[in-house]
Amino acid sequence: MKKPMQIFIVAGLTFLMIVGTFSATYILPEGRQAIITQFGRPIGNPVTEAGLQMKMPFIQNIQYVDKRILSWDGFPNQIPTRDKKYILVDTTARWRIDDALKFIQTVQNERGAKARLDAILDAITRDTISNHNLVEAVRNTNSILDYIEEKRVDSKRKLDSGEILVAEEEEITGEIEKIRTGRENLSGMIAKKAATELEPFGISIIDVQLRRIAYEQSVEKKVYERMISERKRIAEKIRSIGEGEKAKIQGKTSRDLQRIESEAYRQAQLIRGKAEAESMKIYAKALSQDRKFYEFIRTMDAYKDSLKPETRFILSTDSPFLEMLKRKP
Repeated sequence: MKKPMQIFIVAGLTFLMIVGTFSATYILPEGRQAIITQFGRPIGNPVTEAGLQMKMPFIQNIQYVDKRILSWDGFPNQIPTRDKKYILVDTTARWRIDDALKFIQTVQNERGAKARLDAILDAITRDTISNHNLVEAVRNTNSILDYIEEKRVDSKRKLDSGEILVAEEEEITGEIEKIRTGRENLSGMIAKKAATELEPFGISIIDVQLRRIAYEQSVEKKVYERMISERKRIAEKIRSIGEGEKAKIQGKTSRDLQRIESEAYRQAQLIRGKAEAESMKIYAKALSQDRKFYEFIRTMDAYKDSLKPETRFILSTDSPFLEMLKRKP
């Protein structure tokens, strides 16, 4: 009876040692940190080094907390901007647990942290967006306006007739509002405010981004129709400017053509007058040298032009026109 009792005691002690060993040790995986609690109260600083760790058996428990970068996705909310545009804003953020002890004491777990993030980030996003115009949440820079201005200046410098292009660019520039803050700066403002409010919970905000901005479906169609009408109005104005420039160019072309034609007519008349004067001078000189020869040549030319095979004349024999034919050689 003595020997079985000893075996039982040894086996019990061995079991207790094994259980105690497992209860006194735990493995902390990579990307996690541990808070040791004793009777529900946190004890000491968070354990952050991965590997085999020790604790007091049976009376101490381990609560694991993630130390990796975590993501938060907000629910798209309808927010009015300062210029009275109602938009849906979808926000996302990256956060991390910096102080695990504060985290456990305040929000306890990631579900509680998400509830705090939902409340704080949604409120800050709504407040920030509503204090700025819509364009501030859409664009980051005024580069498009700078490009149009540079192009307009270049067109003025290079083109003599660049008024059409300049007018178009000035009209388009007038439709685009300049920004002062920009989308990325709005995100930074939201992150900065949220970091201050989340610090008491042991949470740090790494980044906040406005992932998507859109109109509600009920007003989206009307917005698109207004945008189309605005573009059409600008196009019509540009076309009217173009028609005016076309009329100017055609008028200038017509004036230039009339001037060229009148100058050409004047030059032609001068040349014709000089030629006729020279011809008359030659005729007069020929006539003065041999009147009879000149008369003979002119008569022969008249015969050549008028006496053709298909031509018939009824003339009397004493007609002066036939005098040259009646002469004897």
